Amino acid sequence: MTELTIVFWNWWVLALVLLVIELLAPGFFCLWMATSGFITGLLLLVIPGISIEVQVSVFSVLSVAAISAWKIYGKKHVIETDHPLLNKRGAQYIGRTFSLYQPIENGEGKIKVDDSIWKVQGPDCSINTKVKVVAICGTVFDVEIVD
Repeated sequence: MTELTIVFWNWWVLALVLLVIELLAPGFFCLWMATSGFITGLLLLVIPGISIEVQVSVFSVLSVAAISAWKIYGKKHVIETDHPLLNKRGAQYIGRTFSLYQPIENGEGKIKVDDSIWKVQGPDCSINTKVKVVAICGTVFDVEIVD
């Protein structure tokens, strides 16, 4: 049986493939594995006689260490944004006042917000009553009547 021989450029090709995957599905996960693959290939270029078991071990340890370090760094250095509710559409409406589109009966009704209709829950009241959004539970607003 022939023995599997890995040369340094095999690791660099793996690193390149992982970088392409990172470009297609961003998230800084494959980036660190690509870096580990590049370093493993560099180590194999410097010390050509390393066994495949050691190479895979180096790659694995570097990948786990790099990903763990990135996760720890990300938790300590949270990126502040001037639009914290950008991708939280429902949360953007908390505190705003709207007129009921359908009356609240048995605790459920609807409001019209711009071009969409949202379900609401709150005290029973008639159509066109002014209500204020106080919370959101999934895709249903909790509302209270505005005097």
